[in-house]
Amino acid sequence: MIAPQDQLPAHWLQQSQLVFNAQEVAKAIDEIAAQLQQRIQADAIILLCVMRGGLYLAGQLMARLQLPARIDYLQANRYQGTSGHEIVWRKHPELDLAGQSVVIVDDILDEGITLAEVARFCHAAGAAQVLTAVLTEKDNGLQKPLQADVVGLVVPNRYVFGCGMDVYGWWRNLPEIRALI
Repeated sequence: MIAPQDQLPAHWLQQSQLVFNAQEVAKAIDEIAAQLQQRIQADAIILLCVMRGGLYLAGQLMARLQLPARIDYLQANRYQGTSGHEIVWRKHPELDLAGQSVVIVDDILDEGITLAEVARFCHAAGAAQVLTAVLTEKDNGLQKPLQADVVGLVVPNRYVFGCGMDVYGWWRNLPEIRALI
């Protein structure tokens, strides 16, 4: 039997169905940028990309936001081997967040534990304003420790990929969002 991560990339497209097409995603990203423009209380921002999933949305927002922006990234993931909510930081932001308006950018708000920890980190680092923007929020019925300030699309409680979200490491580059069947 072939392990899921060993499947060819084309297999995952064949075993999925469209949730949002590229035009719907682009419209949602336009709306995220417009909402952020209205909410940002500064003349310049730091886009803080949660790697790797937030890369797609961060790149799209860089082209849409109409104010000076710097970009940085971090890597923080929940430890997979425990039942707790321990976050493992692989890379902290390099920019000084003190006194800055920071927009945390991620691909999906699933349980919200990692995003809540990243927001807490930004506040502790002295950011003047912290906003969270996610391309998608999973409709999973869970009580989340943090609600994103700006959400582009709500996706079903299924394994979704594309637009920064991957399926076993593949297809983050899709301009559409798909769900495994």
